Amino acid sequence: MKIGLSTSSVYPESTAAAFELAALTGYDGVEIMVGVDSMSQDSTALRNLVQHYQLPIISLHAPCLLITQRVWGTNPWGKLDKAREVAELVGAESVVVHPPFRWQREYAKNFENGIAELNVNSPIGFTVENMYPWRAGPGSFPAYAPDWDIRKQDYGNVTLDFSHSAVSRTDPIEMIQEFGDRLRHIHLADGTDSPADEHLVPGRGTQPVREALELLKRNGFSGNIIAEISTRSAIDRDERIADLQASIDFVREVFPSSKE
Repeated sequence: MKIGLSTSSVYPESTAAAFELAALTGYDGVEIMVGVDSMSQDSTALRNLVQHYQLPIISLHAPCLLITQRVWGTNPWGKLDKAREVAELVGAESVVVHPPFRWQREYAKNFENGIAELNVNSPIGFTVENMYPWRAGPGSFPAYAPDWDIRKQDYGNVTLDFSHSAVSRTDPIEMIQEFGDRLRHIHLADGTDSPADEHLVPGRGTQPVREALELLKRNGFSGNIIAEISTRSAIDRDERIADLQASIDFVREVFPSSKE
């Protein structure tokens, strides 16, 4: 099991900066959030970063966000095929995928079966992440299909994100128990009852993150844990580094490094 840092955790700094700060703070590797930063899309540039910092790329996060709708083209299956190709080239183990947006009707219609086919035909594990209904005032909009609640589908590999469980008001302990061996990947963060996807440093929200990690340890969890926090409001780089350090220290209290 590796403890990695998502490159999104250093935004608005670059993909290269994420490698630098991951090495500085003692992470085992990185997860590449494929985004508008051209380096995040370039397998040659990524391999150079791996070599320079001697840090592996554990996983890729496919470009599933609204702001990345045109990254690697507009065909969603084409995006996933490109993610598979880049993951293989950089030595990543898995690709994290969001469920489709509801307006991506054709993509959503065959999403569950399509992901299953990718997992059969590729050495890269595609893992589907829990999402949340978009909340506004007293109401909510189910923005994802087949569903934001990935427990309703039979995905072979799933990712649990604690910030997303906060927004959806879903108990992550129950999710871990229901997922069982299908849980392959963790996005380590925290959140409150805010409708915003906060991605707080673990321990600074209301999610039972420590209890969840302790349950994972008792269950013999062998997937990877990726810190995916927001540091965009950090007043300077020192504060950003402190938040990254606090996140890995939090998880190391439950999962000590094999080097220690």
